Amino acid sequence: MSTDPPSDPEARDATSQNDSATASVEDPTNGHDPLRGSRTSGTWIAVIVLSLLLLLLAVFILQNTQRVEVAFFWWNGRAPLAATLLIAAAGGALVVASAGVLRILQLRRRVKRQRTA
Repeated sequence: MSTDPPSDPEARDATSQNDSATASVEDPTNGHDPLRGSRTSGTWIAVIVLSLLLLLLAVFILQNTQRVEVAFFWWNGRAPLAATLLIAAAGGALVVASAGVLRILQLRRRVKRQRTA
C-alpha cells in the first residue's frame, strides 16, 4: 500500500479536509488535545485514588483491632495495632517532610544569596 499523496486533485482536497477536521479538535499551538489532561481531570483522578486509599485504610484498621504492648521511652501501654502503626507511619512522614522543608529552605537561601551577589 502506498503512502504517497493522491494524484487526483479532488482526492487531495478530500484528504486535506480530513486533516483539517482532525486539527480542529487538537490545539493548533502544540498539537495537544485540549480535552485531555486538564486540572479538573487531574483532580478527579486524585479524588478517586484517595478514595481507594481511604477504603484500604479503613479495611486495615478494621482488621487490626487487637491490642498490643507498646513501649516508647518512658511510656508503656496497650493500644490497638492499627492505631500504633498509623501513628508510627505519620511520625515517619513528619520526619521525611521536615527534612524536605529544611532542604527547600536551604536552597532558597542559596538562591537569594546568589541573586544579591
